[in-house]
Amino acid sequence: MRGVISLEILARLERELRRHTGRPDLVLADAFDYIGGTSTGAIIAAGLALGYEVERLIDLYMTRGAEMFRKSGLRWRLRYRYQHDSLEGILKDEIGEDTTFGSERLRTLLLVVLRNATTDSPWPLSNNPQAMFNDESLPGCNLRMPLWQLVRASTAAPMYFAPERIHLGEEEFIFVDGGVTPFNNPALQLFVMATAPAFRLRWPTGADRLLLVSVGTGNTAHARPKLEPADMHLLYQATANVRALLLSSAVQQDLVCRLLGDCRHGPAIDLEVGDVRGGTLMKEPLFSYVRYDVELTRPALDALGLGDVSLQEVLPIDAVKHVGALQRVGRAIAEEQIDIAHMDGFLSAG
Repeated sequence: MRGVISLEILARLERELRRHTGRPDLVLADAFDYIGGTSTGAIIAAGLALGYEVERLIDLYMTRGAEMFRKSGLRWRLRYRYQHDSLEGILKDEIGEDTTFGSERLRTLLLVVLRNATTDSPWPLSNNPQAMFNDESLPGCNLRMPLWQLVRASTAAPMYFAPERIHLGEEEFIFVDGGVTPFNNPALQLFVMATAPAFRLRWPTGADRLLLVSVGTGNTAHARPKLEPADMHLLYQATANVRALLLSSAVQQDLVCRLLGDCRHGPAIDLEVGDVRGGTLMKEPLFSYVRYDVELTRPALDALGLGDVSLQEVLPIDAVKHVGALQRVGRAIAEEQIDIAHMDGFLSAG
């Protein structure tokens, strides 16, 4: 549900682009050539790549969020909390049951990140028609896979939803949420798959040629200033260690993007490195980079004027009852951070 934060940021960006270009019908698929996402970001990315307005996706989360999180039966609750068939039905309705990953309905290139539990490997999948495993002559061509099913697999958060079985040719694989890979934040991987020769797009690099816009769902470090060694029992280790690995990986991906590119905007990463604006490692930055996000901490929410929003309302990924609070956080971030000047050199008016 924290995807609502990202969507409110994207809604503001879409409105600003419409105002700047004078096109009231502009959607983000008109402004971006390659869109990617992981987990809830996969739902958003697929919708944007299909040419949906951001408001349509916000409405999806607002009106059908509770339906996505229907409790599973007691028999299954020790494996996963929520029924997967409800989410599956929503994705089929919104994406189309017959829409494939290679469908011409997709108006941009699309990256969706999954984790293949069968092979124990991350699977960042792109609909790039030139990619090695998108060859139509292959019996297991990735482009034939149902798009809704790839998105469902990318959202199969362990303990929350059941894994997804997907057939590729004669093989069957079990997939889970792409968030449990290094690509929970897929921004750097998106750049790599657009430019590295192995992925066969070979887009030219340069701060004046590529603009990478990365939108977060809220940075969620769980500080415990009164933590004692005795508190670190097996249950703590099972949850806190995984959470810490995911967070540190996402932050590292963001940091590397800022060091390889020309960072035009981004909140401070930490007290030591700051926001890394002007701190690129490259003599010639490989791309221009923008990051929109915020730490979901008490001081950060207070600074946004959201002193009445509690962390308990916005931290859980299944916070269906507090979607209004998530909207307020996203709108406050957008109000403070979005500036059309961040896209200077990549837009033309009219």
